[in-house]
Amino acid sequence: MMQNRTHTCGELRIEDAGKNVTIVGWYDNLRKLSKNLGFLIMRDFYGFTQVVVETEEIMEIVDSVNKESTLMVEGVVRERSNKAKNMATGEIEIVPTNIKVIGKNVHAALPFEIAQSKDADENTRLKYRYLDLRNPSVKDKIILRSKIVAELRQRMNALNFMEITTPILTCSSPEGARDYLVPARNHPGKFYALPQAPQQFKQLLMTSGFDRYFQIAPCFRDEDARGDRSPGEFYQMDMEMAFATQEDVFTVLEDVLPPIFAKFGKYDIASAAPFRRIPYLEAMETYGSG
Repeated sequence: MMQNRTHTCGELRIEDAGKNVTIVGWYDNLRKLSKNLGFLIMRDFYGFTQVVVETEEIMEIVDSVNKESTLMVEGVVRERSNKAKNMATGEIEIVPTNIKVIGKNVHAALPFEIAQSKDADENTRLKYRYLDLRNPSVKDKIILRSKIVAELRQRMNALNFMEITTPILTCSSPEGARDYLVPARNHPGKFYALPQAPQQFKQLLMTSGFDRYFQIAPCFRDEDARGDRSPGEFYQMDMEMAFATQEDVFTVLEDVLPPIFAKFGKYDIASAAPFRRIPYLEAMETYGSG
């Protein structure tokens, strides 16, 4: 049981045929054939489910709301006669006994179609960010980041690294860019700085005897946008090891990174250990970066 629903919109399969179920989600689309027949697509975080409206009473409820309204559908699962291979739930449909409107979208027209939100003007996407994030292709990128971070944590913990969160409000320190400053309410004219990286805290932890430390660290830098970095704020995995050599650091990275790139990377392949080592001058001459 998931709250007041029995299943998500991406969960039901042919084995569930005959079950009485309750799903909750957004009204994604309606293909109306007559006043007592229509095909309603429901969507939630997990996927899509088709609901077959077969009575005038149920159709009146659906007709009374606009797309993206939140609905609760109670009904019976049955096998679809025309199966949809492009849907995970495409072998079944729900015949509703009741549809309840939980949240009504009062606007007749959306600022953009959910599935095409990436084609909309960026300012409009930001204004209606909660709609933009309903687009599965946008949502999937956030899910991917969550999975990668979870995998990083799992692998670092397996190597006996301790995750420690360092302060966000701190004192200013010389780094590669300008600091973001936060006024201190109790000390007029004085400011906190947001850390550009947790460097000083890492060093403090090491001298205190914390042998292995890592953090998925937020870094704040007042600098111009770059092609591979969001302006102002980005995240990086920071790690520190006591009494370690350069080869010790490489050994950890060779153990942690290749499986993650192989699992989540675009091409499903990654460099195998050991990583190729090249001299500093060669790196600068060939790649322009050391």
